[in-house]
Amino acid sequence: MAALSEGPFEVEVEHRILVIDGAEVPVTHARPDGMPRAGVVLHPDIMGNRPLFDDMSRRLASHGLAVACVEPFARVSAADRATATDGMSRFGWISSLDDETQLGDLSAAADMLVVQDDVSRVGIVGFCMGGFYAMKAAATDRFDVAVSFYGMITVPEAWAGAQQSSPLTTAADVCPTLAIFGSVDRWTPLAEIGQLKVAWAGRPDCEVVVIDGADHGFVHDPDREVHRSEDAALLWSKTLARLIG
Repeated sequence: MAALSEGPFEVEVEHRILVIDGAEVPVTHARPDGMPRAGVVLHPDIMGNRPLFDDMSRRLASHGLAVACVEPFARVSAADRATATDGMSRFGWISSLDDETQLGDLSAAADMLVVQDDVSRVGIVGFCMGGFYAMKAAATDRFDVAVSFYGMITVPEAWAGAQQSSPLTTAADVCPTLAIFGSVDRWTPLAEIGQLKVAWAGRPDCEVVVIDGADHGFVHDPDREVHRSEDAALLWSKTLARLIG
């Protein structure tokens, strides 16, 4: 997380469980000392909530944000989550997810921030699979702003399921959204990025950023070979500006 700098606020971090329609959903909750400036729901990548995202939550909170990072596979057993240590082993889980449940979890996390942290403005940020859902959540009327890092614009073939919709189909209805991509990311082809730009024509509050030569996952995990620290630092600055307002 070297690219996301520490902010000036002291932070408290807790792990808690949200009970949503009878399901226990693990959430990392981070909040700054004093009154938060805004709230943000964080959707991890396909590997789910883990120390990387605990640290990200803490760092975001150090900038004055109340943060709720939601485990995307809450209805998969903790034992199965622990043993599925690569993305390919989790692809089948995504195809069985349904939008109503996933987006409901994100909305419930936003409600938690409103009640627990007394924020009136809540954004959503997601990475990879999380960016895919962040773009869909942006069209639910629950969030004030969204940032999608290399989120899939259409449903990948390996993820296709009866209850999966394409973010592109609701792109015209999103809240103010920043979508960030790499130009050589096979998960977000340039042709699809072009379609997203068309959907956002006439929407000055929505922005597409394409980093030339960047590959999938180039911002959020500095341990990845594809990480680009200078680009990541710039994009984190843009993200914070969006979230704080």
